[in-house]
Amino acid sequence: MGGEDWEDWIGQLKDEGCLAEGCLTTNYTYLGSEVTWPIYYHGTIGRAKEDLDRAARALSSVLAGVNGQANVIVMKGLLTQAASAIPGMSVYLSLLFKAMKAEGTHEGCLEQVDRLFRTQLFSSPQRRDDAGRIRMDDWELKPEIQAYVQSHWGQITQDNLDELTDFEGYRQAFLNLHGFNFASVDYAAEQDPDVLMALQEL
Repeated sequence: MGGEDWEDWIGQLKDEGCLAEGCLTTNYTYLGSEVTWPIYYHGTIGRAKEDLDRAARALSSVLAGVNGQANVIVMKGLLTQAASAIPGMSVYLSLLFKAMKAEGTHEGCLEQVDRLFRTQLFSSPQRRDDAGRIRMDDWELKPEIQAYVQSHWGQITQDNLDELTDFEGYRQAFLNLHGFNFASVDYAAEQDPDVLMALQEL
């Protein structure tokens, strides 16, 4: 959701009287490290991220009447449909997964949101940066994690891909994201595409 969409959504809820006292609204973003800034932050995508910060500030004024708050949450590098389409991110994430799994700090989408709710969103003090964003990418940006990524960034070849990165983990996450490679599913089983949906009376 972009900044304007976020503002429109919250504005509509406010106008209809649907916002509770002390409500929170959050929007997730990704900033990355020095390795990904040329791709993720210094290009067109970066302008959208700047607009998200602007929208959070604007929404804080809108929500003041109900003591509400708008938060931009900076997440760690994750395998998403968007990330999988951005050049270079598959290499970066494969390196990141390798380093973070070795340290025991790797998280998927659900694990990271769980940590956000348990340790930041409703806790104090919160880990905020100078722009007021809550930072959940702290484990990704640890010096030792980024040192591994940066030192191997230019060394990867087809021959050492599986040794230096967790490309298999990236591949598994990509397939799962699109509904494939689940051990509990028999993909060879015949399926009837014509499924009758029961209409339930309301």
